[in-house]
Amino acid sequence: MSGYFMRNCLFRSALLLALSAAGMSSALANSGEEELSRFIKDTRTVTAHFTQVQINERGEKLASSSGQMILSRPGRFRWNYEQPYEQLMVCDGQKIWLYDPDLSQVTVRPAADTLSGTPAALLAQRSTLTDEFTIEDLGARSDTQGVRLKPRNVDGDFEAIEMWLRRGAPESMVFMDRLGNRTEVAFTDIKVNVKVDEALLKFTPPKNAEIVESGQQSVPPSLPIVKPSTK
Repeated sequence: MSGYFMRNCLFRSALLLALSAAGMSSALANSGEEELSRFIKDTRTVTAHFTQVQINERGEKLASSSGQMILSRPGRFRWNYEQPYEQLMVCDGQKIWLYDPDLSQVTVRPAADTLSGTPAALLAQRSTLTDEFTIEDLGARSDTQGVRLKPRNVDGDFEAIEMWLRRGAPESMVFMDRLGNRTEVAFTDIKVNVKVDEALLKFTPPKNAEIVESGQQSVPPSLPIVKPSTK
């Protein structure tokens, strides 16, 4: 698998984290919308193991990966791929650092430009969801409650986001783009509002690594929750 493709996977999933930066409740809500509201309002930190699968419009699996994630509100996260290749993304609140050990390369993007005007930033900032999205309650599935968020702006790259929550915490998410592709992410070993190591939410480039400064225009076009590339 190419480093570029893996970087696309990493960017897509790491920016999902902003959606995962929002809330937890000790009681099961009556609806998906109530679960989402609690999720948005209450969470300060989340740690979890994740598995991610990318599927094309024909239902074929393109790639799968897994690792560990940490997020801390507002706007900081660490998304660490362990399988099948090691890659790391860290957002320190100011910049997003993407490290590819195989390439010995670090790509740096400004967090504000990358996330501005996206669902990721919207949810991380606890803005009013109904201003930017229509929210559909999907009802119950097993012991989870689901919601589908659809952007009111029809010019964006993504079609919808599904979230399945239990007791205010996300257990799975699905991102669907307008080409029919989707990214499915499942979370296990979820811990909410625990103390996290602040050092893990900072990044210092390894010695001798190539540093690539990349602005908003270089964001991969396949990412559904960030601004598309104009290339």
